[in-house]
This record gives sequence, C-alpha cells and structure tokens, in this order.
Amino acid sequence: MADPDTNLTEPRRPVSSFELFFDLVFVFSLTRVTDMILGNPHPDGVLRGMLVLALLWWAWGAYAWLTNAVDTDSAAARGVVLAAMGAMLVVAVAVPQASDKNALPFALAYFVVRVLHLVLFAVAGGANRAAILRLAPGNLAASVLLIIGVYTPDSIQVVLWCFAVLIDYGTPIITGVGGFTVHAGHFFERHSLFMIIALGESVVAVGAGVLLTQAHITPLLAATILLAVAAIGGLWWAYFDWEAALSERQLARAIGAERAHLARDMFSYLHLPLVAGVVFIAVGLESVVSHPTAHMHGVHAIGLGGGAALFMSGLSAISGRRGHRPRLDHLVAGLLCVLLIPVSLFVPGVVALVLLVAVLLVIAYIDRHHGRTGYEPRARTSQQTVVADA
Repeated sequence: MADPDTNLTEPRRPVSSFELFFDLVFVFSLTRVTDMILGNPHPDGVLRGMLVLALLWWAWGAYAWLTNAVDTDSAAARGVVLAAMGAMLVVAVAVPQASDKNALPFALAYFVVRVLHLVLFAVAGGANRAAILRLAPGNLAASVLLIIGVYTPDSIQVVLWCFAVLIDYGTPIITGVGGFTVHAGHFFERHSLFMIIALGESVVAVGAGVLLTQAHITPLLAATILLAVAAIGGLWWAYFDWEAALSERQLARAIGAERAHLARDMFSYLHLPLVAGVVFIAVGLESVVSHPTAHMHGVHAIGLGGGAALFMSGLSAISGRRGHRPRLDHLVAGLLCVLLIPVSLFVPGVVALVLLVAVLLVIAYIDRHHGRTGYEPRARTSQQTVVADA
C-alpha cells in the first residue's frame, strides 16, 4: 500500500508570471459582476449576476487545469492563451449588459474562450488529451446555449443560462476527471492566488464606494474604510491562516484519479461559494462606505451578511470534502452572518459592518489559539491507494 505522505515531497512547480498575467483579466471581470448586480439590484439581476459569475469561474478554472497539466512555454501556446485573454476581456467588458445590448459580444467571446481552451488542450495535452475530449461536448454545448439565448426572450434566455451552467458543472461529474495530470502544489497555489484576486475586488469596491460620496474623508468615513479593510482581512485570515494549508496537504496526499477528483471537488466546485461570497460582500461594502449612517436594504443588506455566510459555508464544505470534520465555529459564524441580514435593515450600515468584523475577529482568534487541534482527518483509505481513472 502506498504511503500518501510520500507525495508531499513531490517537486513543486511554481505559478509562472505568464499565468498571473493571464489572471489579471479576471480582476476586471469580477468588478464587472459587482457592477452588474448593483445596476440591477433585484432578484432577476442577482440571479443573472451569479450565473455570469459561475460561467466566468468555470472558464478561469478550465485554464487553471490547462496550465497545471500542459506546458505553455512555447510561443504558439502563449499566443493561444493571449488570444483567450483578449476574448475574456471582451467578455468582461460586456458583463453588465450581458443579457441586453451586449448579449451577442458576451456569448461569442465566451465561446471563443472555451474553444481556444479545448484546441490547446487537445493539441498539447499529451496524456490529458483523452480526458479533455470527454469534456469537450459539454463545454461546447454550454457555450452554444449562450449564443442561442441572444435570440430568445429574457425569460427563456435566463433558463438557457441556467442550463449552460448545469451542463458545465455537471459534465465532469458524469464523465469524471480521471486522466488529468494534477500537480498538487501548483494547482493549490493557482487557486489561492485567485482568492487574493477576488479579495482585491472587495478593496476596489471600497474605493468605488468612497468615490460615490464625492466628499472629503471625515472621521466616520475613515473609520468605515478601516472596518471594511478589517472585514476583508478577516476573510483572508479565515482562508489562508490554516484552512488553505490543510487543503494543499490533503491534495498532495491523494494519488491517481483520486487527486483529480479531489481537485475538482475542493477547488473547481467548492471554491465557487467562496468567490461568490466575496462578490456579495463587495456589493455590501460599497453600500456601507458610500452611506455609513444609512440603513441597508435589498441586495446590499443580503450582500454583507449573506456573502460572509456563503464564504463560511464554503470553508465548511471544503473541510468535509477533504476528510476533516466541518468546524463548528465556521458553521456558527455562517449562521450569525445570516442573522446579520435582517439586523442590517434596522441599524446603520457601519454598525452592521462592526458586527461582521466582530464575527470574523472571533474566527481569527479561534484559528490562532484553538483551531489547530481537534480537526484531524478521517480515515483516508481512498487516498492511500491508486484509484483507476474514471
């Protein structure tokens, strides 16, 4: 029986500057999702914003899998990735009006992004070629649905978007991801860096909220900005102080197809609630910073508490998938953040932000002083043997 700890010593391939350069376009795309929700802060607008976010996340994840498994140092490979970056920038620009006047540019550019990914993977994928070809029909079908949606009424269009997301996310469950090469250290680092990008989007939202006031910085506004930074820092702490290292270690322990499936579940699927949570929090923070003494309402109130609840729930789900007992403090914190939503309707926004920061500070304290004990992995029998490709 193989010792899973021997996998922890495998050579680490760092994320390249070219990969980070490619990721820059997603900084902009996340801010555009926030703009899309703020531009239509109603259930329909929120639903469309989350569907667009799901599509963007899946497109980025596809390239994360690509650069993890395939060498992109050649001029031809870099040219294809740069072309995809240009197409994704068109997608990002079109996001706020993706269901309206920019629906066709959004759909066509997204289709190009997905096709270029499949072409490069199929050509340069080597041992991964068979695995990506299993996913290709679903990837193309989802993109085609977006194009069809351009020529349908709004109600039909959103249904087609839902089906596109379901096809994208459901195909790897049906086909499996066995056969993909996963370099654990590189794969983890790529996703953790994306989390920093996502948290950076919240910083941008804080700055945008200050610009909306078009006023000089008062002591109250300065304090609100500091509280917003504390909230963003609390999210960083909850993810990076301990949880991220456990996820990386567990991914490195896994071998064979089990590693690919663990990577799919922990990162491609269960990091989406974390990213969505950050986007929602950005919506709430922009409202608080622009109007610190006003009561929050609608999507702004839901964003602040609901986004943090999504983030904490995502951390708990990742913990369970990697074989640890979900942390009780994360579950309680998620519940308290949900309760913060109705509270936000009756107290000034800055007070709601203080309460959120208080919850996150408690999580940080537990991480630092108590969280590192009592959450050992359950039995890892499935990770101690080589699992045949699914």
